Amino acid sequence: QLQLVESGGGLVQPGGSLTLSCAASGFSLKWHPVGWFRQAPGKEREGLLCMNTAGGISNYADSVKGRFAPSRDNALNTVYLQMNNLQPEDIGVYYCAADSGGDCPTAENAYAMDYWGKGTLVNVSS
Repeated sequence: QLQLVESGGGLVQPGGSLTLSCAASGFSLKWHPVGWFRQAPGKEREGLLCMNTAGGISNYADSVKGRFAPSRDNALNTVYLQMNNLQPEDIGVYYCAADSGGDCPTAENAYAMDYWGKGTLVNVSS
């Protein structure tokens, strides 16, 4: 069974950091581009960025540029999202998704990525 599981969410103070994990089972993430998405309360899901198999990054959201950075550990079959300087506007459920294509999709097509996790909640509050 192909599965993605996010973890690492929680409560953090403004200006703080969190690292989210996206662990795969049933397939190898090293052959797939992986995207990160966020759904804030009452809003639509938003694409944040995508990392392709070579480590190249496609940025989908200007709001996280310079603060969020993805990385991979192929040995652990896991992709990470390092999030720094978190602010209340970063609150939401964070999802990872993997695609069967060879490279990251465009921002418009990112929502059609093939495999999705169930999300992990990030809350930013003092």
